[in-house]
Amino acid sequence: MLLPSIDPWIAAGVAATTAIADAAYVMFTSAVAARRRISAANWGGMVYLLSAFAVISYAHSWVYVLFAGAGSWVGAYLSMTFLRRVPSLHQPPSGRSPTN
Repeated sequence: MLLPSIDPWIAAGVAATTAIADAAYVMFTSAVAARRRISAANWGGMVYLLSAFAVISYAHSWVYVLFAGAGSWVGAYLSMTFLRRVPSLHQPPSGRSPTN
């Protein structure tokens, strides 16, 4: 099976854009869960704007879907890694025991 030619700039652009779009999607989901309407609307709009570039870029060749998938994975992983954790209502803040 022959692979189509890959433009490295388009491949990098698709991967980077989907990474950023997926990070924005994580932030969108976080804003929705926190019931922050304006933040959720802003992140939601950002997701679609960024996703549009990736779709337009790889629509002419299936091989760019692989770069989109890789970028999406990286974006979700990094955004979840750096997303500030909000303490649960059912767990005490770190460093405290439940009996204090």
